[in-house]
Amino acid sequence: MNVKKICVIGAGTMGLGIAQVAAQSGIDVILYDEDKNCIDKGIGIIEKNLNKAIEKGKIKPEEKDSTLSRLKKALRFEDCLTGNDFIIEAVIEDLKVKKSIFSSLDKGSDPATILATNTSSLSITEIASSTQNPSRVIGIHFFNPVQVMSLVEIVRGKKTSDDVFLKSKRFVEEIGKTAIEVGDSPGFIVNRLLIPMINEACNILAESAASREDIDTAMKLGANHPIGPLALADLIGLDVCLNIMKTLYNEFSDPKYRPSPLLIGMVRAGLLGRKTKKGFYDYD
Repeated sequence: MNVKKICVIGAGTMGLGIAQVAAQSGIDVILYDEDKNCIDKGIGIIEKNLNKAIEKGKIKPEEKDSTLSRLKKALRFEDCLTGNDFIIEAVIEDLKVKKSIFSSLDKGSDPATILATNTSSLSITEIASSTQNPSRVIGIHFFNPVQVMSLVEIVRGKKTSDDVFLKSKRFVEEIGKTAIEVGDSPGFIVNRLLIPMINEACNILAESAASREDIDTAMKLGANHPIGPLALADLIGLDVCLNIMKTLYNEFSDPKYRPSPLLIGMVRAGLLGRKTKKGFYDYD
């Protein structure tokens, strides 16, 4: 399957990354968001990313122009429903919101279009339950920053068809990523392992057992991690980390997945990491 056109729903960090990588791979992309300022700002971010890639010698100026020419903006939901090989949802990690979107996609999109969600932890099966044809719903979970991270988790729902899975795997490989197959288990693979580690780092910090710097240094030098767990939490977004921990805790009812009070408190205070310029570290 040679993918020619996709739609990305949501012009946030993940949606922009997916759109950029697909457009750089020669795929026409419709980027939809109901907020015009968000889309306009997002296209500017993509252009800035491409300019940095030119400065580093990773791409040529003409590649930037061709990439931007493949990106089309859509402010009306109905304008992004037809003619797509894939529609990839990349909005807030909220099950109710995602189910509403997929219900609308199921009714308005071409029957042959694959409907994918970039959810980092929610049930693909439950999201697909909002559609009349759950066989065409799948999880395609990219990692942040999409332009850099090579891994993509492809998550089957209980009713995802083999054909949809194989086409999704080929699409991921076409855009230069490495695909791994995952069953519909809370948190999938990476976040089920990673987010509890971040949560425990929060507990260690809250107990004053070590400083934030020493916690991060311990995992960088002691476990050969490229970035410490607290700095990584800031990069991911503390609100995202908390939502995933809540999903794990609710799904498994296991106290080992109970969110750290420190993490909860920081999210309540709006200290979300890099995107708010302050989390465990300052980013002014």
